[in-house]
Amino acid sequence: MKNFLVINGPNLNMLGVRETDTYGSISLDEIQNYTEKKISGLDVKLEWWQSNSETEIIERLHKLTNEKHDALIINPAAFSHTSIAILDALKILKIPVVEVHLTNTHSRESFRHSMLTAQAASIIMGGLGKEAYYFAVLSQLN
Repeated sequence: MKNFLVINGPNLNMLGVRETDTYGSISLDEIQNYTEKKISGLDVKLEWWQSNSETEIIERLHKLTNEKHDALIINPAAFSHTSIAILDALKILKIPVVEVHLTNTHSRESFRHSMLTAQAASIIMGGLGKEAYYFAVLSQLN
């Protein structure tokens, strides 16, 4: 069985409430449940984790270096565009990193076009909405 850690960054806990014209009305819990149903029957286990704190995300990435996970799926959210510290923590990892974004960041504000954390990613998926996590899992099952 493959084990993946899924990290979700700031404000993703407010999906379904915030900017519904951009993100829709689905919550992070609903995305998690949807993804878990889509992967049922696959030989994979997901551990979901969310934080609004850059420090907590960095500390969780550090902890990951001593754990038995086969890949990291991360939606750093706004930190993708601003956090050199999260980028540096991602570079420490020896497992594949799949960065996901629910929206197409390149069709949004210009400050979202640059994704610092993506420099440490094996794969980047954006604009797939709730399917992003499912396709991230599939990308790591080969």
